[in-house]
Amino acid sequence: MRLLIFGPPGSGKGTRARLISRLLKIPVITTGDMLRGEVSRETEVGLRAKAYMERGELVPDELVIELVEERLRREDCSEGFILDGFPRTLRQADALDRILGERGVTLDLVLNIVVDPEVVVERLSLRRWCPRCGAIYNLKYDPPRVDEICDECGAQLIQRSDDREEVVRRRLRVYEEQTRPILERYMERSLVREMRGDIPIEEIPREVEEVLGPYLGNHLD
Repeated sequence: MRLLIFGPPGSGKGTRARLISRLLKIPVITTGDMLRGEVSRETEVGLRAKAYMERGELVPDELVIELVEERLRREDCSEGFILDGFPRTLRQADALDRILGERGVTLDLVLNIVVDPEVVVERLSLRRWCPRCGAIYNLKYDPPRVDEICDECGAQLIQRSDDREEVVRRRLRVYEEQTRPILERYMERSLVREMRGDIPIEEIPREVEEVLGPYLGNHLD
């Protein structure tokens, strides 16, 4: 199964993607994580992308397309994949059509996570990240036992630069302005199914079953 997950930053795309990945045994390809990895390793792509990310702007298409195309060539994508964070522009959507067309396959489904923007701002501006082990917390909904200290390894938690409130609001504006047209394109192809981004995390498996049941088959037994 070849699937896209759409939704603004902080809408819960990653949680749903990981669940579906476990059920279908296909990889999640998260462009944000890929880009942050390039930045942390100070690769050429990472150095070029860093300034855009810190301002809450979209990384230039050519950089993202290069990363995604290389990733989709790997063997673990032969039976399907879940794309989280790509495409984000019409040019990226065109590139994805080209990449899939060259392999003789098409998209099966596009999930659209719908959530109030103010919920997103609260979620992301209160999010903290452990730079040592990668654990993620929310100071309101999932706080560490000791304020600003990681439960897992004891490191000082940090707020990622793209989680600052003013950057989050800019990211939401960018999403609406530049990514909405891609969603409309997939709606015209009747590929889009909606999911709610404001439900409690324990209800997400049931929602996945309701929306994807016909595609998941015996995986939900």
